[in-house]
Amino acid sequence: MSKQTEFHHINHASKEHQSQFPLYNARFEHDACGIGFVADLSGRPTHKILDDGLKCLERLAHRGAFDADGKSGDGAGVLVSIPNTLFNKELERAGHRAQRDGELAVAMLFLPKDPAQNAKAREIIEAELKHRELPILMWRTVVDEPNVLGKSALTALPDIQQVLIERPRRFRTELEFDQHLYLVRKCIEKAAHEVGVYLYICSFSCRTIVYKALVVAPSLRPFYRDLNDPDFKVNFIVFHQRYSTNTLPTWERCQPFRLVCHNGEINTVEGNQNWMKAREPDLDSLVWGSEIENLKPIVDETTSDTGRLDNVVELLTLAGRDIRHSMKMCVPPAWEKYHDLSTNIKGFYRYHSALMEPWDGPASLVFADGELVGLMLDRNGLRPARYMQTKDGIVYAGSEIGALDIEPEKIIATGKLGPGQMICADLHQRRLFTDDEIMKELATQKYADMARRERLRLEDAAPMGVEQPAVNSEALLTKQASFGWTSEELTMVVKTMYEDATEPVGSMGDDTPHAVLSPKPRPLFNYFKQRFAEVTNPPIDHLREDQAMSLRVLLGARGNLLAETEDLAHQIRLNSPIL
Repeated sequence: MSKQTEFHHINHASKEHQSQFPLYNARFEHDACGIGFVADLSGRPTHKILDDGLKCLERLAHRGAFDADGKSGDGAGVLVSIPNTLFNKELERAGHRAQRDGELAVAMLFLPKDPAQNAKAREIIEAELKHRELPILMWRTVVDEPNVLGKSALTALPDIQQVLIERPRRFRTELEFDQHLYLVRKCIEKAAHEVGVYLYICSFSCRTIVYKALVVAPSLRPFYRDLNDPDFKVNFIVFHQRYSTNTLPTWERCQPFRLVCHNGEINTVEGNQNWMKAREPDLDSLVWGSEIENLKPIVDETTSDTGRLDNVVELLTLAGRDIRHSMKMCVPPAWEKYHDLSTNIKGFYRYHSALMEPWDGPASLVFADGELVGLMLDRNGLRPARYMQTKDGIVYAGSEIGALDIEPEKIIATGKLGPGQMICADLHQRRLFTDDEIMKELATQKYADMARRERLRLEDAAPMGVEQPAVNSEALLTKQASFGWTSEELTMVVKTMYEDATEPVGSMGDDTPHAVLSPKPRPLFNYFKQRFAEVTNPPIDHLREDQAMSLRVLLGARGNLLAETEDLAHQIRLNSPIL
């Protein structure tokens, strides 16, 4: 994956350390983001859940990066349930009636500071909401404290606003309302882009809201005055302290995103993004009908790797899938190598591999849709992910288990996730689900049946016992010359791979000019190089690679990603891309 040239903020405190140890440089410390969630299984909103989550976030400051001014950072934020008590207080103050849970939607907005551009952005938003017959209850300025910001964050500080919207009666459920709000958000973003107006919508939902800023974790609470209000009551909080490794820090790239936050890198992001582009013409859903065209492009290429994954998870979830289902589709375990999985679970992954390629890490992911809050690891399992549950129904999960103060006698369950595993707090059913329980619910018999009936293995279809033709040495030499093979490559590379089944290892440099600069004719494929991610920490060793990687290839048409029909699994399976 191609990645932009990066800068990493150097912790101010490291200067003294560096004077004592002159060979040490903090730039080479590849730490990772701090993530986690706190949820109350009772579903009862309290200010304590918010306070506990913010304390956890503040204790993860070491997982972010500081500029020399001690203020600037890569960003921090929280994703929480809608604090209805706080917003109803504001509505009543403005002369409106209080709204019940699920009846109020809130758009969290970053708008331009320039008065003319700001007015244009508001005009675009109001015009689309009027067109969609969504009644605006009020605009609300989010009070912030700019003095806590570093210089770069202050320079780019947007006008932070909220729009409070009443749910029309035509939307029977919160999901239906959120599905419509997703469409409206995409239309607003498109309209703003077409006229060149800056406008970023952090969240737009009747179930969740995002508060994030280009600050270090301890500054988030002082920056947003709302977070200090006792009426800000929630039943879960997802938190994230960012450490930027593949994109420069901006207000928009702070996490959490609308459903997901992430610790690690998505090393396959460009391929995943291109596959989504290829699938866009076939997307079809009864949820949006012909208006599905307004959702495209699905992936925002200006955001980070996590933001792009969030784009896809949002589409899959709002199209009707359980968010756990969406996450398992996008980030499956190395199920091909797990010999003890049940038939149904293997069938689930086999079926969905025809719909979606893995978004491969290393990655630890926290996700929430307002009712389900969870934590999962990708197939590599190279990020910390731990959790615990208390007697009074509090679930904490994250990258550091000690971030939340809990008396040991209150703890009834603890654990850590292995590669590809997930846990999920269900605030509706009021229980914590383990990975086995989640897969038992998701992996129904129908997926195994569809995959079995439609998947064709090439070795089953190929005729058996066909004799190989005799090698014509002269014809072979002609082909080798035509394709640019050299005697050195045959001797040093191909021979080693053929005889020992190993990658050749060498220590000599290569002074061959790049194909584009070479004065000699070069084969077409010499002009292309594989592109790798900047950081894969720790590196993948050969043992883990054998456990986590697969060379299987599927041949055949890809269908509508938002459907679940048997014909989608109609593909040919190759065990290797080399025939």
